[in-house]
Amino acid sequence: MPHGKSRGFSLIELVVTVAILGVLAMAASPLLETTARRQKEAELRSALREIRGAIDAYRRAVEDGKIARGSDESGYPARLEDLVMGVENRQDPARGKIYFLRRLPRDPFSPSVEATPAQTWGKRSYASPPDNPQEGVDIFDVHSRADGLGSNGIAYREW
Repeated sequence: MPHGKSRGFSLIELVVTVAILGVLAMAASPLLETTARRQKEAELRSALREIRGAIDAYRRAVEDGKIARGSDESGYPARLEDLVMGVENRQDPARGKIYFLRRLPRDPFSPSVEATPAQTWGKRSYASPPDNPQEGVDIFDVHSRADGLGSNGIAYREW
């Protein structure tokens, strides 16, 4: 090897390489953000489906006479925790409680880490109108409390 030439990269070659990598990283960043948001949306969709299915199953159990209901009650659970903690089986007490969920999922868009899963959801009472959901003595439906629009153009609160 001749004495005047050394092996390696020049400073300009290194700067150009770093600049190209920076441009590629900037181009990939929005894609990563979109992917993360879509994953949260899929989790939200799944959690809503799971909770709503459990609420419907609870209501069917009331209609079938498996769960006691007062004359002034709607037949929907009073608390989301009842779906996990279970309720007494009125038709067959020997079998124990009826459970509707193994665990209550959290709202994936909830910023609160300290809140219980039930506290992360907005709740709608049976007596509440659909265009202005309000909490009440029972839980007819749940919705996300997150602000913003989903990738489908519908607000998360309206999913």
